[in-house]
Amino acid sequence: RRFDYRPKTDPYCQARYTFCPTGSAIPIVKEEDVIEVYRLQAPVWEFKYGDLLGHLKIMHDAVGFKSSLTGKNYTMEWYELFQLGNCTFPHLRPGMDAPFWCNQGAACFYEGIDDAHWKENGTLVLVTTISGTMFNEMAKWVKHDNETGIYYETWTVQASPDKQSTVWFDSYECSKFILRTYQKLADLGAVFRKIKTNYTSIILFSGEPIYLGNETSIFGPLGNKTLAAAIRDFYYPFKPYRTVGEFFADLLKIIDRVILKHQFYLFYNLEYWFLPMKFPYLKIVYEEIPLPVRSKTAFGV
Repeated sequence: RRFDYRPKTDPYCQARYTFCPTGSAIPIVKEEDVIEVYRLQAPVWEFKYGDLLGHLKIMHDAVGFKSSLTGKNYTMEWYELFQLGNCTFPHLRPGMDAPFWCNQGAACFYEGIDDAHWKENGTLVLVTTISGTMFNEMAKWVKHDNETGIYYETWTVQASPDKQSTVWFDSYECSKFILRTYQKLADLGAVFRKIKTNYTSIILFSGEPIYLGNETSIFGPLGNKTLAAAIRDFYYPFKPYRTVGEFFADLLKIIDRVILKHQFYLFYNLEYWFLPMKFPYLKIVYEEIPLPVRSKTAFGV
């Protein structure tokens, strides 16, 4: 869903690591410039855990640019303002009936490409070359995309592991932004190299979802108190800052609810849905999605 504007974030939402600390505006380059475009991928939280999550194929995606005229490098990525946990599960705040979400995501653009970060455990590879005109048009698109697509969504939800199965809900995270960026460049005329490109998806498997309502209809004065209590009860075991004992106790509650009782409550586009979960319940896939094909309409390279 696209929104008319990006709302201000609540001071309650705090990030352990600052979002886009060295970010800058996307520069306007000369039309005759030739820009190299790089595919960047590394394990999530590689700066802290090294290749640990890479073994599980939980990868973060970005795109790099290099100007032939200036020699400057740039990195562009899209990720959570307040880290992954806050985007995936809400806070249950005292005195508030409705779960409280800190789930905005946004684009980050900054000068430089950290070669060591992307090469050591991941990928840094040239995928196409574009003109300065195409780069400037892409920059306009990024601004609009960033102002209207504002909420991070961790989960993809589909009916079964089969490739042709129904996708009930699609995720909205870093890889989707990179795929949209590549497609925009293809629409502008970019010709991509024929290389294999894989992306991470975290998939929940569910029967047909049941619409429950929005925050007002469920948690408001005339809301459904029984349903409201069930949703809060579901999210409670996912709370952060637990002792080891609390973690394992909550893990048992999660297994009981999701696997044994086949229940999951999903918050998507500001609305709540009930997912009747089914085997295999959850799966992390690292699947190939080909680079896009050049559009017939082109600015030229």
